[in-house]
Amino acid sequence: MQSETNKAETEIPQKPLGVSGLNGWLVLVQIGIYATLLLSLIRFFNEYLSVLDPEVWSLLTSKDSEFYHPLWGPTIIFEMAVLIIMFVFCLYILFNFYSKKAILPKLMIIFYAGSLAARVIDYILVQLIPVANEIGDGVALRSLIQGVVVCLIWIPYFLKSERVKNTFIN
Repeated sequence: MQSETNKAETEIPQKPLGVSGLNGWLVLVQIGIYATLLLSLIRFFNEYLSVLDPEVWSLLTSKDSEFYHPLWGPTIIFEMAVLIIMFVFCLYILFNFYSKKAILPKLMIIFYAGSLAARVIDYILVQLIPVANEIGDGVALRSLIQGVVVCLIWIPYFLKSERVKNTFIN
């Protein structure tokens, strides 16, 4: 009976050694996720709702229009789908983040790599639409470079960080 009590006492979960918690560089990650959510909403309401207006949509996707290109429709739909998927994925990330789930580092790597992949596809599509390329003013290229830099910084962080390993253990 006494040995069972000793076993129960020794099985008390201990805090990991070293740094842990949602502090340090993880504060920047949180700010980034919240900024992504906010900017996604702003972009959706400021850009995509106007593009979905029947007149604007027709201007871009009707073969009779001077602005027509066969990739306008697929590009806009792709961008909107990515925006919505990333928004929902950010909410899922935040739930796992504050629950300190062990899956969080993998989710963050998927988030950063997926965002970069979407930027590469978007960049290629924009380059194939002459009007979009002209009015884009290099936005797609800047977004692509930004995505590469973000991946180069944060993917290794989530793979190597002691804080990440000690925090996301549930």
